[in-house]
This record gives sequence, structure tokens and C-alpha cells, in this order.
Amino acid sequence: MIRVESFDLDHNAVKAPYVRLAGTEENGGAKVSKYDLRFLQPNGETLPTGALHSIEHFLAFYMREALDGVIDCSPMGCRTGFYMVIWGEHESRDIAKALHESLEKITQATHVEATTAKECGNYKDHSLFGAQEYAKQVLAAGISMDPFERKVWNR
Repeated sequence: MIRVESFDLDHNAVKAPYVRLAGTEENGGAKVSKYDLRFLQPNGETLPTGALHSIEHFLAFYMREALDGVIDCSPMGCRTGFYMVIWGEHESRDIAKALHESLEKITQATHVEATTAKECGNYKDHSLFGAQEYAKQVLAAGISMDPFERKVWNR
């Protein structure tokens, strides 16, 4: 039977916000890792689509600036965070640091990149204000490097 890692996670037991290695895959000597970048507590609050979409655009740039080998950073269907796929395996501390730096940049942004009809498939559904408010919320709570215990990353 096929197992989906995220469906095995006890979403009631985790304590957001956090970063978590959700899995690794190897094929032909290449390793790819998927990280759970959880912003909000599952089955509680959800990111509104405008804020979620804008954070996605920001993370597409900022996480690639902070970490080599980022393949993709996409929103979760539950709208409580993002999955980041990256070559190799990295320490949770490095992912938390990169996310923290990215969120700080979001709070200082003056506009959202790539929001024209040519660049984006839903260019009208963005919220700079919303993205900044949720970035501030995650920064204020601190990003844990453990999904079940609050082990907050510190500079």
C-alpha cells in the first residue's frame, strides 16, 4: 500500500510554527529532501489565499537566495504552510535560519514580485499586507526546529 508521509503525521500533536524534514528520496545517486515549513497550527487558523499566494512568490525568491539547490517551495493544500523541495539533506537549523531571513525580508518588502498576468496564473489574488502580517506572526512566535517541541531557532 502506498504511504503518504504527511498523512501519517499527527497534525494534532505538532506545535507550529516549525520546520521539519518530511522525507528524502534517492535515485541514481541524487538525493532530494522535502521540508515542512509550517506557519500555522493545523486544524486551527489558515492562511487566506492572497497572503498565501504572495508568501509563495516571496519564498520562491528568498529561499533560493538563502539556500543552494532549492527546487520548489509550494503552499500546502491545507493552507497552514509550505513544502520546500531541495537537493541534498540540510540541517533543520539551516532551513529555520533561511526561513527566518526570508520572513524578515517579507516584512520590509514594498511590493510582491511577478504579479502580472504574464507572470502569474492568478495575478489578482495577492496581498502584500497579508503576507507581511503572517510573516510578523511567525517571527514573533519563533520558528521551532522540532515539530513536537518548541526548540526555537536563535541567531
